[in-house]
Amino acid sequence: MQCFKFIKVMMILFNLLIFLCGAALLAVGIWVSVDGTSFLKAFGSLSSSAMQFVNVGYFLIAAGAVLFILGFLGCYGAHSENKCVLMMFFSILLIIFIAEIAGAVVALVYTTMAEQFLTFLVVPAIEKDYGYQTEFTQVWNSTMEGLHCCGFNNYTDFNSSRFVKENKVFPPFCCTNNTDSHTVEPCTEDKAKSMNVQGCFRQILQKIRTNAVTVGGVAVGVAALELAAMVVSMYLYCNLK
Repeated sequence: MQCFKFIKVMMILFNLLIFLCGAALLAVGIWVSVDGTSFLKAFGSLSSSAMQFVNVGYFLIAAGAVLFILGFLGCYGAHSENKCVLMMFFSILLIIFIAEIAGAVVALVYTTMAEQFLTFLVVPAIEKDYGYQTEFTQVWNSTMEGLHCCGFNNYTDFNSSRFVKENKVFPPFCCTNNTDSHTVEPCTEDKAKSMNVQGCFRQILQKIRTNAVTVGGVAVGVAALELAAMVVSMYLYCNLK
């Protein structure tokens, strides 16, 4: 009986933390969606890489909503000892756990396919919006400066862009490297070709591989927490009358 009460209290406290984290993510997601420029100014390069490929505002809102709902279900289910709510909590966690495993497998096996899919989405956006859509341009500039990269694949992503057609030059980041971070001369196509600066997607992949142990450790830790939460919820479910 004492063990049951202890697990119940821990379940409530743990899910209260999840609930508060979800609320915080929702708030940040709404902030990014409403005023992305001030978010970038506040966090700078810390946020630029992520904002390169996804709309961070919508992503944070979605993640925050899921955590918010999970935290509420876990707290309410444990506090009220409601078997139906606990089963909902377990089911949602199980779906998320399976989706994470599937996503990891797809990311490992189909990296090339993911690159082609992102190229299909990102390159047209570069051609249309770089230099003309303020937030989009700020994100790309921050990313290219921070990662010492050019475009999604390389400088050729800008060949058909409005920016190059109208200004007759490429972004300066396409003519710099790790040792020479500033350039005075205009970045022409010939110079960009000779510099052959790596694309941002490859740079991000390289950084992920370099920090594979850390990324893997975080992933294992998250998976372990999810498994523990599922086990605890099932323990409470099975011991309720």
